Amino acid sequence: MRRRIFLLSALLAGLSVLVTAIFISWAGYDDFFEGIQHEVEAEAGYICAGYALAGEGYLDALDHPIGHRLTVIAPDGTVLHDSAEKPERMDNHLSRPEVQGALAGGVGESTRYSDTIREQTYYYAVLLEDGSVLRLSTTTASIFAAMGQLLWMAALIVLLVLGAAAIVASRMTLRIVRPINSLDLEHPEHGEVYDELLPLLRRIREQRGKIDSQMAALDQGRREFAAITDHMREGFLVLDRMGAVLSYNKSALSLLGVHTVPPAVSNALAFNRSEGFRALVQSALGEKTDQRIVAVAGRQCQIFASPVVESGAVRGIVLLLLDVTEQQGREALRREFTANVSHELKTPLTAISGYAEIMANGLTKPEDVPGFAGKIYAEAGRLIALVSDLMLLSGLEEGSRLEKEPVELLSLARAAALRLASEADTYGVALSVSGEAVVVQGIPSVLDEMIGNLTENGIKYTPQGGRVSIHVTRQDSGAVLTVTDNGIGIPKAEQGRIFERFYRVDKSHSRAIPGTGLGLSIVKHGAALHGGTIEVESDGVSGTRVILRMAAEG
Repeated sequence: MRRRIFLLSALLAGLSVLVTAIFISWAGYDDFFEGIQHEVEAEAGYICAGYALAGEGYLDALDHPIGHRLTVIAPDGTVLHDSAEKPERMDNHLSRPEVQGALAGGVGESTRYSDTIREQTYYYAVLLEDGSVLRLSTTTASIFAAMGQLLWMAALIVLLVLGAAAIVASRMTLRIVRPINSLDLEHPEHGEVYDELLPLLRRIREQRGKIDSQMAALDQGRREFAAITDHMREGFLVLDRMGAVLSYNKSALSLLGVHTVPPAVSNALAFNRSEGFRALVQSALGEKTDQRIVAVAGRQCQIFASPVVESGAVRGIVLLLLDVTEQQGREALRREFTANVSHELKTPLTAISGYAEIMANGLTKPEDVPGFAGKIYAEAGRLIALVSDLMLLSGLEEGSRLEKEPVELLSLARAAALRLASEADTYGVALSVSGEAVVVQGIPSVLDEMIGNLTENGIKYTPQGGRVSIHVTRQDSGAVLTVTDNGIGIPKAEQGRIFERFYRVDKSHSRAIPGTGLGLSIVKHGAALHGGTIEVESDGVSGTRVILRMAAEG
C-alpha cells in the first residue's frame, strides 16, 4: 500500500509538471506569435506610408527592415521587388493566399509551415494605391521546434520536480499510513483517525463485537462439551475420512490403553494397533456400521463404529467405546451359575427319580423300602434347601422388602450356635460364642441366616478336634462380628471368589461336604443389604477368620 501511494503521488506530480509545461509553452508561444503579427502589421503601415510619399525609391532605400522580408507584387502576380531575392528569379505570386486576400479586400495574411526547416512563416499583404501588393513576411520557429528546444530544460525541471515529489510523497505516504498502521483494533475509534475511515472503523467494531460474542459462545460450548465428554464413562473418537483423529475424550484414552496424549491430528492407529481395531476402522471407512469387542490391557472394550455419510461419500467416523469387562465377567458368571444350578438340581432329582423308579417297578425288598424312602426324603430335603437358598439369594439381590428393626447381634449369634450345636458335635468341633451386646438396624431372619452360614462353613471345613468361635464387639461406631476357625484355610488366590455362587475352593474335597454352595454368596448380599462389609483373613494353610462389619446403634 505504501509503495502504491508513493508511486501514485510521484506520478501525479510528474504528470502535473509535464502537462503544465506543455500548456504554458503553448500559451506563451501564442502570445509571442501574436506580438510578431502586430509588429509586422505596424511595420507594413509605415512602409505603405513611405511608399506613398517617396515612391519606388523608398523601397530601394530600405535595408531589410528589422529582419522582415519585403516583397512588392504586381496585380498580375509578377514580383516587382523583393528584399531577399532578385525578382526575375521568383515565381508568380498571384496564387498566394495573402496576395489573393489583399487584392480582394485590401489586406491579406497567411501562415505556412516548412517541414524541411521546421519553421513557420507569417505573411502580411496590403493593397497599395497603384494596385500592386506590398507583402511583409517573417520567419519564426514552429511551436514544436520551440518546444523541442526547451525539451532538455523541461526534462531537467521534471527530474527535479520528480525528486522533490518523491521526497514529499514518501513523507506524505508515511503520514497517511501511520494512523492506519497504528490503529488499535480493540478500540478502533481511539487515537488519530481519518474521518473517512470512521464508517469502516465502526463497522469493524461491530463485526469484532459479533465475532467476540460468537467466539465466547463457541468457547462456552467447547467447555461444556469437554466437561460432559470428559466425565463420560464411555469413550468416543471422531475421525476424518482419512482416519485421522479429530476429537476424543479421556475415557477413550483410558479404554484404549493410551498413557500419553497423542499429537494433534494423529492417525487412529496411534491409539490402538490391534487387528480388531484396524479392521473396525477399515469397515467404517467402507460405509459399514460395525461393532466388535477388542481386548486392551487385560480388559474387554466394545467398540461401535458408525460412518458419517454425506452426499454419498464418507466424511468421517464416530467410534463409541464401552468397557464391558464386568459385563463379560457377569455373563461368564451367569453361564457358570446356570450350569451349577442345573448340576445341583439334577443330582438330587436324579437320585429321587432313580429310587422312585426302583420302588415303582417292585424291584425292592420290603425290608429295603424304608431305606429307599429315607434317601428320597434326604434328597428332597437337599432340593428344598437349595431352592430356598436360591429364593433367599434372589430376594437379597433385588433388595429385600422386609422392614429393618433393632437386632442384638450377641443374642442372635448364641441362638445360631445353639441351633448348630448338634452339627458341631457330629463333626467333633468345639463351638463357642463371646463378646458384648451390640444393637444394629437389620432384618433378623437375614442376619440369622448370615451368622448361621458363616458358622456352619467354619464347622464343615474344620477337622475333628478343631474349634470355631463367634465374637461380637463394638469398634468406634460400628458392630463387628468375627467367625474364626482353625480349619483347612483358604488360599490367597481363592479368597476373592469364595463369595461367588456355587464356588468351592477344593472341589475334590468339597464334594464330600454337604451344602448348596450358596451360603457365602448369601452372606455377601446380606452384608450389602445392611450397608456392611465382609472381609476374609487366612494364610491358606490353617485357619480362617471372616469379619462382618456393620453400623451400630447407640
